[in-house]
Amino acid sequence: MMYRGVIMNLAYYIVLLGRLLLACILGGIIGFEREHTNRPAGFRTHILVCVGSALVMVTSEFIFNKYAGHANLDPARLGAQVISGIGFLGAGTIIRQGFNVKGLTTAASLWAVSCVGIAAGIGFYEGAIATTALIFVTLIVLKRFERYTLEKKQCGIIYVKSHNISGQIDAINKVFDNNKLQVKSIEFIDNDNGGNLILKVLVRYPKGADRAGIIRELHRLEGIQDVYEG
Repeated sequence: MMYRGVIMNLAYYIVLLGRLLLACILGGIIGFEREHTNRPAGFRTHILVCVGSALVMVTSEFIFNKYAGHANLDPARLGAQVISGIGFLGAGTIIRQGFNVKGLTTAASLWAVSCVGIAAGIGFYEGAIATTALIFVTLIVLKRFERYTLEKKQCGIIYVKSHNISGQIDAINKVFDNNKLQVKSIEFIDNDNGGNLILKVLVRYPKGADRAGIIRELHRLEGIQDVYEG
């Protein structure tokens, strides 16, 4: 009987370790993609979130089993706190750059990976693995689809390096308006201590647009140092 108890305890701890290890692997898969694209929250952050979430559910299950019959406990209560509390970490990855907001996808992936950890921690392996696969497909495949869609819509990126002078943005926008370019977004990607600035402008070209002519026209503006397509 003693050996049977030892074996059961050993099997129990192996299962728990397996859940935490699975969460580590699944979180690492998502984190690797974020790290590869130089996002604020990368490989280690996603692993920590996923493993921590798994530990919360393992702990919930442990508490529920230990005090079953002695107290009215909800094993999902701690997991619910993870889902609502992960927002503070996701908010730290969201950055406003110029007119754009960056980091929303990374924040969403952190929230999703915390849910993966919860599933792995409670032993719902099928859901954890399937969700990881869907997240990975979303981050990799759909990104390529977005690029393909931009190309089909005659979209392009124009980089403008200029002296930081008053009214420069209006002058650039006037060139775009004259050539019937639709500005989708303008991002300030560099500001050399107020002396120079580099703009990344996502535009949609009209059919038959003279792209080279537009670049030349931008070059003729006062204060422009360089203009090129990305």
